[in-house]
Amino acid sequence: MPLTAPSDDPLPDQGAVDAGLGAGPEATVPPDATTGREATTVPETVSVPEATTVPEASTAPEAATGPEATTGPEVPPAAAATGGTEALEPEPVLPEPVRQRIVALTAAVLPGLPGDEVPVPLRRVAKFAPNRRARLGAPAIATQLTADPLFRQRVTARVLADAGDLGTAVVEGTAPAAADPVEVAALAYLVRPTGWRSLIEASGAAVRAEADSAVVAELVREAEQRATRAEHDRAVARVEAEKLRDELARVRDELGQLREEHRVLARTLRETQARERRANELLATERGRATRAAADLDAELRRARARLAEAEAAAGVARASAKEARSVDDARLWLLLETIGQAAVGLRRELALDPVDRLPADFVADTFADQPTTAPAGPAARARDTDDPARLDQLLALPRAHLVVDGYNVTKRGFGDMSLEQQRKRLITGLGGIAAQTGDEVTVVFDGAERMHGLPPAPRGVRVLFSRKGETADELIRRLVRAEPPGRPVVVISSDREVADGVRRHGAYPLGADSLLRRLARS
Repeated sequence: MPLTAPSDDPLPDQGAVDAGLGAGPEATVPPDATTGREATTVPETVSVPEATTVPEASTAPEAATGPEATTGPEVPPAAAATGGTEALEPEPVLPEPVRQRIVALTAAVLPGLPGDEVPVPLRRVAKFAPNRRARLGAPAIATQLTADPLFRQRVTARVLADAGDLGTAVVEGTAPAAADPVEVAALAYLVRPTGWRSLIEASGAAVRAEADSAVVAELVREAEQRATRAEHDRAVARVEAEKLRDELARVRDELGQLREEHRVLARTLRETQARERRANELLATERGRATRAAADLDAELRRARARLAEAEAAAGVARASAKEARSVDDARLWLLLETIGQAAVGLRRELALDPVDRLPADFVADTFADQPTTAPAGPAARARDTDDPARLDQLLALPRAHLVVDGYNVTKRGFGDMSLEQQRKRLITGLGGIAAQTGDEVTVVFDGAERMHGLPPAPRGVRVLFSRKGETADELIRRLVRAEPPGRPVVVISSDREVADGVRRHGAYPLGADSLLRRLARS
C-alpha cells in the first residue's frame, strides 16, 4: 500500500514502550480509541506456527459510539477449543537493544499485514515511511505487542518466515552459538517457546557482556591513548629539558660576562668618583677665585660709575657751553641775514624795481624769434650729465629753479608707442604734478612750425612752447637758458648730447630724459 506522512495525532511516549515490553507482571490492553471498550487482561501464551493456543478473550459490555465500533480481537477456534492457559507471569525486563530490535522487526512486517489484521492504533503507523515507522510508532507498536497476543502471533508468523533457520532454532528453544544474541532474544520474545525467558536473560547477559567488553575496550583504548600522550609528553619534556640545559649554559655564560662587566664598571665607577672628588676640589678653588674676582669687579664697577658720573657732569657742562656758543652763532647768523635782507630791500628801493608779471622765458619766443643772438658765456658748467632722479630732486629743491624739458626727446623715449597728442598730454600732466609739488617754474618745448590746436589747457605752473618755422626745439631751449640771469638754477632735461653741451656752457644743469621719466613713474 502507499506510504503517507503521519498525522499530528499524539503517539505514546517511550514510557509506554517500556511499560508495554516487559514492564509488569501482566499485559493490559488499553481501551480501543475507536470503540471505547475497557481494557482486558490477556494471559501470556506461547506462539508457534503450527498450533496457537490463546485463552478466550473476555468481552466487555459495548460502550462505544460510532459506526466503526468493534467487539475486540478475533480468537482462533483452535485456541478456544484447547482452552489451555499458562500461569500469568510478569513480562521480563528487556535490554534496550532487544526492545529496539523487536520494534524494528514489527515495523518492518507491519505494512505486509492485511488491513483488517492491523490493530486500529497501528493503521496510521503502518502508513509512515520506513525510516520513521520504528522511530515514531515505537510506543504504539510496543503497546500492541504486549496487549494483543493475536497481533503478536501474526507478526511472529511473518518474522519467522523471514528469519529462516534461526527462527526454526528459536522455535525449538535453542540458540546457535554464532547467532546474534539480540536477534535471538527478539525472536524468542515474539515466538515465546519453552524457556524463552532464559533465552532473553542469556541474550541480556551477552549484551551486557558485550557492553562491558566495549567499556573495557574503551578504557583500554583510553589508557593506551593516555600512555601515548604520556610518552609524547615525556619526549616533549626531554626536548624542553635539553632546551633548558642549553638556555642554562647560555645564561651562565651571560652571567660570567655580566660579572666581568660589573667588575669593569665598578673599577670605572671608582675612578670616576676619584675624578669627581678632584673636580669638586678644583670647583671649590675656582669658586673662591671667582668670588674674589667678583669683589674686584664690583669695586672696579663702582669706580667706573664714579668716573661716568664725573664724565656726565663734564658733558653737561660742555653741552651748556656748546648751547651757549650755538646761541651766539645763531645770533650772529640772524644778524647777518637781517643785514643782507635790509640791504636787499634798500637796493630794491634805490633801483626802484617794481614786481614783474612775466619771467625771462616768457620773452624768449617773441624777442629772439627773428634775430637769434648769442649771449655771453656764463660761468663754467656746474651740472653733470646723469639719469639719477635723486639728482633732479636736489636741483629742483634749489630756490627759484627753472625746469626746461625737451618734450619729444622725453616722450619718444618713454611713451614711443603712443600718438604724439597722447605723448604731449601725458608729459604735460606729469610736469603739472612736479610744478605743484616743488613750486618751481616748468617749461616744456616741442618742435612745431606753428602752435598746435586742440591742446588741453596747461596745468598751473607749466609753460608749453612750440618752436617756430625754421627753428628747432633745441635752439629754443638754448635761447631760454641764455635768457635767464646768471646765477639762477636752470635744469634742462634732454638726452641729446649737443643740447646738453650747449646749455652746460651757459651755466645750466643738463640731465638725461631717464631721470625725468623715473621721477614721473615714482609720482
